[in-house]
Amino acid sequence: MPLDVEGVFRAEYGRAVAVLVRFLGDIDLAEEAVQDAFTTALRTWPGSGTPPSPAGWIITTARNRAIDRLRRESTREARHAEAERLHARDGQEEREEPDKESPVRDDRLRLIFTCCHPALAVQAQVALTLRLLGGLTTPQIARAFLVPEPTMAQRIVRAKAKIRDARIPYRVPRDADLPDRVRGVLAVVYLIFNEGYAGREDLCAEAVRLGRLLAELMPDEPEILGLLALMLLVESRRPARTAPDGALVLLPDQDRALWDRDRIAEGQDLVRRCLRRGRPGPYQIQAAVNAVHSDAPTAADTDWGQILRLYDQLTRFTPSPVVALNRAVAVGEVEGPGPALALVEVLDLDGYHAFHAVRADLLRRLGRTAEAVRAYEAAIALTASPAERARLERSRAALAGE
Repeated sequence: MPLDVEGVFRAEYGRAVAVLVRFLGDIDLAEEAVQDAFTTALRTWPGSGTPPSPAGWIITTARNRAIDRLRRESTREARHAEAERLHARDGQEEREEPDKESPVRDDRLRLIFTCCHPALAVQAQVALTLRLLGGLTTPQIARAFLVPEPTMAQRIVRAKAKIRDARIPYRVPRDADLPDRVRGVLAVVYLIFNEGYAGREDLCAEAVRLGRLLAELMPDEPEILGLLALMLLVESRRPARTAPDGALVLLPDQDRALWDRDRIAEGQDLVRRCLRRGRPGPYQIQAAVNAVHSDAPTAADTDWGQILRLYDQLTRFTPSPVVALNRAVAVGEVEGPGPALALVEVLDLDGYHAFHAVRADLLRRLGRTAEAVRAYEAAIALTASPAERARLERSRAALAGE
């Protein structure tokens, strides 16, 4: 994909789909229309040049494609009338004010809340919204959920069918409905951020933007503040996270002088605001873990005892294998690699590259070199991030004496 089109796709796909869903009231038609518009851009932009407003061009072209398709496929008078109705709205939509009764003013955030309807399972809400807003492929979403690709494809299809068959309306929830949607919305934003942190900086920026909008929308919801704090604190380390050769630099080895102190200050302030509320939750606890890391002037000064206590608390809220893996890392720092490895070995995370990477490091520290090399090889085979792969390959080579 040419750089111009690829850049617009990354930056504007989610907004274009959100606008088209609101315009058409049909998820599949909106997705197909936007994809058709980008296909047209690939064909025409190299010759005619990138238009002055690429996002506007994509949205307008997608609308026209959708209207043309409805007319072309219309076999009944009602279908033709629907196409004419959409045509009458064409050009007017951008001038219309958002629903004045709605507390949500952002198209992408509106679509997240729409997809996060209580009638859908939370995982289906998250998967569908990642597909629509992030423009993520099914394999990318499956990797984020640690499930096989066919399973994720079926989940997305079922979510769309549920919306269609149950006639779930494409409308923004009212104030009274917002609390019921928060869990799914936060999960969506966090997974968008995580996918971005694996290699797409634009998705991280979009997740932080959505987090700020949520904080404005529901300023008294501590988990929203916790998620925003978590993203800011993690994102503050981006400048130190990659070596000149592109390899990932782990937190203990990062040059802390490169960390973004403004983001750290904002994130720590949000953590303190959460603590004052006294209503802890998973995002707040993860933010507190990262606040402890950001407090330490050097890796050696990290208060791992406090981090372990926070993971003990997080385990009570979210008793998942991934949380247990992260807790084991803290145990390794407090009690040593032996007790940590015992915790890691019982986890059912064989398809997760970080599991093998943590295991490799613990085996290395225990002097079990051959096993550590095999664990690094397993992690390398599973990771999709070039930077992470380069880091793991470097660690394996150093251990194997290559």
